[in-house]
Amino acid sequence: MAASADVQQAEREESSRKRERQQQDESSDQEAEFELDDEPMQTDRAASAASAQQITPEKARAAEAARAKEAAEVAKANETVFSPELLRTYYARLFPHELLTSWMAYDPTGAGGTGSSSTSLFARREWSFTIEPSPGDEIYIRYQSFVQPSDLTAAIAKRNPHKIDIGAVFTHPPKDHNTLQSSGKFATEQRELVFDIDLTDYDGVRSCGCSGAKICQRCWKMMSMAVKVMERGLREDFGFQHVAWFYSGRRGVHAWVCDESARTLSNEARSAVAAYFEVSMGTDQNKGMNLSHPLHPMLGRAYDVLEPMFVDDILPSTGHSLLAKREQWEGLLASLPPAAEPVAAALAKKWSGNNDDSTPAEKWAELKRYLNIFIGKSTTDGNGGGQKQMKHAKNLSTKDRIKIEQWPVETVFRFTYPRLDINVSKMQNHLLKSPFCIHPKTGRVCVPIEVSKVDQFDPFTVPTLPQLMRELDEYEQQNGGSSDGEEADGDDGSRKSKVEYDWQKTSLRGPFEHFQKQFLAPMWNELRRDRRAEAEEKAAMSGDF
Repeated sequence: MAASADVQQAEREESSRKRERQQQDESSDQEAEFELDDEPMQTDRAASAASAQQITPEKARAAEAARAKEAAEVAKANETVFSPELLRTYYARLFPHELLTSWMAYDPTGAGGTGSSSTSLFARREWSFTIEPSPGDEIYIRYQSFVQPSDLTAAIAKRNPHKIDIGAVFTHPPKDHNTLQSSGKFATEQRELVFDIDLTDYDGVRSCGCSGAKICQRCWKMMSMAVKVMERGLREDFGFQHVAWFYSGRRGVHAWVCDESARTLSNEARSAVAAYFEVSMGTDQNKGMNLSHPLHPMLGRAYDVLEPMFVDDILPSTGHSLLAKREQWEGLLASLPPAAEPVAAALAKKWSGNNDDSTPAEKWAELKRYLNIFIGKSTTDGNGGGQKQMKHAKNLSTKDRIKIEQWPVETVFRFTYPRLDINVSKMQNHLLKSPFCIHPKTGRVCVPIEVSKVDQFDPFTVPTLPQLMRELDEYEQQNGGSSDGEEADGDDGSRKSKVEYDWQKTSLRGPFEHFQKQFLAPMWNELRRDRRAEAEEKAAMSGDF
């Protein structure tokens, strides 16, 4: 009986275990069915969402274009922009040797001083090379000179310099300076009046996130402002006619003033010209600029040029947000002279109100209007508040009134006025980077800047070495290899002049030809007239008509 009971107990336990396993299997099947059923539900939802969005062919193409652009940007970021091999090809095929040497020789024949003697301007010009025999090992070679342009071309091809600097014209060929310096016979004779403006000097007022060598479209506007002010001053105040502007290849601009009257200026005269344009931006302890009162006419003209650009490119959020964010405009109001504190308080209260929706440009105009009322230059603010403000004007000292009156000018200048590296301009023997060379950090060409279109100049579209090599290859593939003497198509479909140089096969053609036609040609015409007049004068004096 006991055995039978045990058997029955075992059968009952086995039967119980079977039921548990069956229940577990059924539960698993149900979960599997749920998971399988959920997939088509998700697919249906995705299809429904896609249908709702209705991805049109135009959107698909736009998405594809965006992906292609992103891929191109990634590839460009990883591209080698500078190498000795690329540089050597540039010097051999694209560097405009003829343009540079004829300019530096001041040779109106355009031959660049071919056949010149050791007494010519070109032969007495200093050239400096920075070479790198091995990575990180830079050698700086000064006081080089060349009798003929072909000698310079050969030296560049041999040395493959990472940087070329141009110096003064000396009394004797600079290569002989060691034997002449002790005798006192070696001295500078002439040199272009040059200016160097670098965005690094604007770091204290760049609120775009850039500093040092980093630049962007927003802070580059400051270079456009500097060019406009300097260009007008050099031409209108000093009468210079032959002024060339160049992109430095990275973060600045250079000006070359090439009139004979500029080239022969003494060091003292150069210092005086540079000081004429210089405006002290103050120090950390003293923010004032100490501008003259009344304002010098040159500075008044500069303010008229710069203020509209200040409003468009410095004040808004698309610029440096000077009046676009509360933190910024509070700082600007705090910079008002202490005597104008009531104006700062009134505008801070107004601009922080919930109903204020004024734009940065409107805030600037309102700030200037309040200041004019405060010092008594205007009798009404348009809201009947003029008489109250006039009481403050009566209590102001002359010194305070002048400080308040000049504050808008100082503010505009602090953000926009040219910041010159004045030491570059002071001395005849100061070197400056050669135009047309390559900046080793960016691989970009130091191209001429067309002043009339300076606002459209974009440093990020200046051609790089890899880009130029691709353009050369593409041109020659399309034109069957060699194309000397053939005509080229312009961007507008017109026929351009015949191709004589390889740089005419690339995007360098536009800036280089503009430099040739708009800068060199007028200067050559003037030199020819001067030489012809000089020859006629000599003939008249000798009776040889």
